[in-house]
Formats: sequence, structure tokens, C-alpha cells
Amino acid sequence: MKHFKISLLAAAAVVTVTAMPTLAETPKSMLVVAERIDDIISLDPAQSFEFTGNEIDRNLYSFLINTNPLDLDAGYGPDLASSWEVSEDGKTITFKIAEGRTFASGNPITAQDAAFSLQRVILLNKTPSFILSQFGFTPENVKEKIVATDDYTLSITTDKPYAVSFVLNCLTANVAAIVDSKLTMENEVDGDMGNAWLRNHSAGSGAYTLKSLKPNESVVLVANPKWWGETPAMKQIFIRQVAESASQRLLLEKGDVDVARNLSTEDVAAVSESDDITIHSELRGRIMYWAANQKNEILTNPKVLEALKYLTDYKGMADSFLKGQYSVHQSFLPLTYLGALEDTPYSLDVEKGKALLAEAGYPDGFEINAIVREAQERIDIAQSLQNTWGQAGVKLNITVGTGAQTLDKYRAREHDIYVGAWGPDYPDPNTNAGTFALNPGNADDAGNTGYLAWRNAWDIPEYSERTLAAVVENDVEKRKQMYIDLQKEFQKSSPFGIMFQKTEQAALRSNVANFSLGGAITTTSYWQVTKD
Repeated sequence: MKHFKISLLAAAAVVTVTAMPTLAETPKSMLVVAERIDDIISLDPAQSFEFTGNEIDRNLYSFLINTNPLDLDAGYGPDLASSWEVSEDGKTITFKIAEGRTFASGNPITAQDAAFSLQRVILLNKTPSFILSQFGFTPENVKEKIVATDDYTLSITTDKPYAVSFVLNCLTANVAAIVDSKLTMENEVDGDMGNAWLRNHSAGSGAYTLKSLKPNESVVLVANPKWWGETPAMKQIFIRQVAESASQRLLLEKGDVDVARNLSTEDVAAVSESDDITIHSELRGRIMYWAANQKNEILTNPKVLEALKYLTDYKGMADSFLKGQYSVHQSFLPLTYLGALEDTPYSLDVEKGKALLAEAGYPDGFEINAIVREAQERIDIAQSLQNTWGQAGVKLNITVGTGAQTLDKYRAREHDIYVGAWGPDYPDPNTNAGTFALNPGNADDAGNTGYLAWRNAWDIPEYSERTLAAVVENDVEKRKQMYIDLQKEFQKSSPFGIMFQKTEQAALRSNVANFSLGGAITTTSYWQVTKD
């Protein structure tokens, strides 16, 4: 086995967990969670595009439509919108906003707030804005296309008729959260529409409000007394940054935390033997992959990309340090999504990898750099790639950083190889097809940071055209086949090595009930949780 140096992006990558008071037992009305939260960049729904930020926002904000954490199979249903109807031409959806509800501030929730929130996404043009701008909304037309026709009626008109389920599914994405327009604009600075303030404040109508955010340390949520839903049993959610699995396990076993979110397979097995701890497992939509930046000439060679896919030990990883938490999956749509492809054409074959590298003109391999988040399973995956790629002469240097640091470099297209995870933003196949297989403009200044194809400088007009065609197809079976065909070609030619789909295991104190991670379609919610 070959071993190569692993470096840190910066000294700041080494996160020290601030000491917290030891709790003999967590309070009955408080849920204490140990979790890695070092990826938080902003809690503004118009900007947040990281796993943890989106999880927190789901508990702070309401949406026009939403999913029920205790009945995820039912799909989307009414939230702030009590009903909606679609025009005959399929381009306009009219929502009726439920009357008599208020934001946490006490301000009434109106259609004007909903229009402001969705318009604001387009006007700010932050990373997740493409989820809405793909419907033809621009800063120039959005105030004409998304309109409050009265206090409780919202009209949304797209540029063409899309599959209705696609549009509605997108409105469950974090970026479509409805913010308190009055409170937000009271905190505007230099025309930022409250963006800086919402980084670490909340202006929602969800089950909770944000009490505090201490980067790389903790997040505290408190129950919103103005929430229109059933009063949460957990009056406070205390999320602690705990990076190491062993530390999370110790806190859980001592009773200092109620939930441990990032235990290794070994620690899951160990705590499973305790009568005081239960393991909660859900198949998630998150996939683990490596991506090759097409700005690196070596990585533009199709034979090189194919070689790296054959030099990856999928089964070995899934059967060892990822056992029970990731299964081999090699297509961009996760299982349970329309058109998900179950084919796994690649397996470790070092001799084939060597032959392909020789055909590509690299019989002795080459040296390449990878960036990876400071999370144990991701580091382990990167080290496995380092080992097996090294067997064919590819020297992989690994640089480790916090979630925020690695994402900043990735979104700036400053990597060779990125090893990381991707989770769906809404329960429709375009949520992944529209980022892995769509690049609306490959220029460095195009601002398309939400598209993984763009982040890897993969210029794909033909793939993009096919991906856009799938979102306007209302025949479900035809649409499904379009995604299957797209994935089969993507597996062969893309600069993405998709490896695994996650089964998330959260370890809970046995008195915690009704916990939901969001399945494959959404993210963690806390308002339905109870403790005996």
C-alpha cells in the first residue's frame, strides 16, 4: 500500500470544540444534538446551499408547500398555501395563502411576503438561485412574473409549461422559504435586501426561531410561539459542533447529548449494544462522488477518466469502513427518484486501469491534487482512492479543510479532484440532473456556482439540451426513460466518479421518538420530536 502526505487547507481547518457544561441528563424539553456543522456559510434561505444550513432553515421557515416529516411518502402538500390551481396553458400557478397566520415577529403572512421572498432569490442571485431562475425568471422580469394580486393570492408564471410536479417540487426547496419582508428589509444594508443580517438571524414562520449561531461551535433554536402548527415538545434545539465520532459517542453514552449524527460504523456497532440507545436509519438522497476539474488538461482525457473509475474500490469501501452507511451506487439520481438507474458498471480492476492510462499516454501515471472536507468517512474515501489510484501510478495528494473552506475552493473551480457529497434540493429527478448534467454557461464569470457541471468546467451543450427537454415532458414514463438514457451515457463520459448512496444512521437516546432525517427527499426536522 502506498501512503502520501495529507495536508490542511489552513490552520483554521483544525476546529477546536469549545468546552460545554457537562449535562448529567438533558432537559425534558430540550433536544441536544452532536453533529458536524462546519459547513455553515449563511442561514439566509436565498444563499444557504450547504447540508447543515438547509437543515436549520427547514425548522425556521415555512414554504408555500412542504412535506410532512411523519409521512414523507405522501409527497408535498399545503403549507402556507392552502390551495393552488394551474392555468390551461400550464404556465401560471395561482396560490391561495392561508389567512390569519403570522411570522415569529408578529407580522401577518401575506402574498406580498411570498412574492418578495421568491423575487429576492432572483435579485440576489446567490448560489441556489438557479432552482428558481430555471423557470425563466430574471432580475428584469421577476416582479412581473411573480406577483401578489391581492393580500392572499400569489401568481407565478413560468416561461413555458413545465411538468407541474417539477415546479411544485422546486417550491419545497430551501431557497423557496418565505421570509418576513418587513423584518428583512428593516435590516437591509447597502441594498443587500437583508442578506448580511439573515446570515445569523431568522425572519421566518417555522416551528423555531434562531437564538444563536456560533460558527464551528453551536446553533441554538427556540420554539416559535407564533407558529400556526402544533406546539413542539422540544422548546429548544441545541446543536453542538463535535467533529469526531469517538467524541460524539462518549457524549451520547454519558447522556450529555440526545442525538449523535456522525458516528462511524464501528461506533454505531458499539452503541447498538446499549439498552439506552437506539439506531435510527433512513435511506437518504445523498450521494458520494469524486469530480475532475476539466481545467486540468490531463483530466479531460476520456481514457483517464475511465481509468480512474476502474481504479476505485467501491465494494472494498462499502464492505469495510462505510458498511451499513453507504451502498455502491454509480448514477447521479439516488434510489427512490423517478428514473434512478441501478446499474453499477464499474468495479476495481487495476490492470484495466493501467491499460487505459497507457492508451491515454500516461503509462507511468501522473500527479494530481484532491480537496476533501474534514470528515472521517470522506477522508477515508480519499485515502482509499489515494491507495488504489496509486497502484496504477497516479499520485493523489490530499488537502483537508473545513466544509466551508473546501466548498469555497470547489465553487471557485480551484481544484483538480473534489471528493464530496451531494444531496437533492427537492424531490424531483431534475434536482440532480439539473446540476450534474446541465451547464448553462461555462465562462468563469457566468455565476453558475450551483451547477456541478460548471464547477468542474464541463461544457456540455448536448447534455444540457437533453436535461432541459426532460423537465417539460409531462408523460411520466417518457420522462423516466429520458433520465435513464441520460444517466447511462453520463456514467461512461462524465468527469464524475459517483460511488455511493447514503443510509444515514443517527444514534438516539432511547427516550427520543418521532425523529426524522427527511428520507431521500428533504432534510432533518425537529418540531415533531418528543422525549419520554
